[in-house]
Amino acid sequence: MTSEKILRLLQELIQIPSVNPGLCPQEGYNEEKIAIYIVDWLTANDIKARLEYIEGSRPNVVAEVGEDDGPTLCLCAHLDTVSAMGMEIDPFDPRLEAGRVYGRGSCDMKAGIAAIMGAAVDIAEEGNINGKLIVALVCDEEYKSIGAEHFVSKYNADACIITEPTDMKLVAAHKGFLWGKVTTHGKSAHGSRWDLGQSAITKMGPIITALDQFDKSILRNKTHDLLGPASMHVSLIDGGTEISTYAATSEMHFERRTLPSEEYQHTTNEIESVIKDVEEWAHINWVFERKPSVCSLDDFIVQTASSSFQELIGEKPEVVGWDFWTDAAVFQQRDIPSINLGPIGYGLHEPVEWVEFDSMLQIQRVLVDTAKRFLK
Repeated sequence: MTSEKILRLLQELIQIPSVNPGLCPQEGYNEEKIAIYIVDWLTANDIKARLEYIEGSRPNVVAEVGEDDGPTLCLCAHLDTVSAMGMEIDPFDPRLEAGRVYGRGSCDMKAGIAAIMGAAVDIAEEGNINGKLIVALVCDEEYKSIGAEHFVSKYNADACIITEPTDMKLVAAHKGFLWGKVTTHGKSAHGSRWDLGQSAITKMGPIITALDQFDKSILRNKTHDLLGPASMHVSLIDGGTEISTYAATSEMHFERRTLPSEEYQHTTNEIESVIKDVEEWAHINWVFERKPSVCSLDDFIVQTASSSFQELIGEKPEVVGWDFWTDAAVFQQRDIPSINLGPIGYGLHEPVEWVEFDSMLQIQRVLVDTAKRFLK
């Protein structure tokens, strides 16, 4: 496909708001309009594509090139973006300036979508593959990843490439995370009644201090070659009803970033022990977990993508780990070796967002060559 056609595709994708309704229901968007546009575009370019609805009007796009009589390679990107509120540029006016395309979702990750769509068309036109290329453009990655979860429940693959904006680096591992909530209880009383009142907020203080010390002195010693140390932080705290009343309850939320070597039960037990040592009656509730992801550097998809990258770009890709979480973990949990490889960009979740257009074209070419090698 020509660069002009790919640029027009990217700009049209950015023009269609696809803000995640789970994050920002007040903006009134979801992924349906962009999914319909993508199916129509792929169909017009002779690619078999369909919508698969997950919840209400929230679909995935699934497309296929090739046949079932060989290996299957999945190319995956997410359709949703974060909020467009408060942006310093027009979020849905995708101008091209100095080689950068601006707009909400330009790098996170409509450039990745466009690269996959262009690669699928190029592969279909060239033919000569043994196996199947399956395209998974999924909803809800920015919130609960219901799209990726639904996709892997229905489809299998021998490997997956996710085109998150990795600045042309090959991301072979990323951290997981764990969300917890702590509740402390005091005794409500008039602010003058020091003899009756007990502040739940005061009881929370030693817990926060203990968790901070645990983060700095213990977790920094738990490391991974690609990911560095584990970590945690207190992120939200609430308590009390008014200034002149002792707080009866206080709630604190925290996040723990996890490494591939860590087990859920050990991680939760460790944190609970730290909390109980300083406040025996604190209540701990584990809210949500996303597992980390790691793909062996010896895996065929890593070797194949690296070879394609080196041949087309002229050097080996830098192999790194990410602190961020991605849908790669969803695929890895289904024993589908998965990596992230995407274009150069700036401003994920920020007031100004752009993608370097030439790097997106390079990723498209790498995807085509990798697929041809993988599906040989």
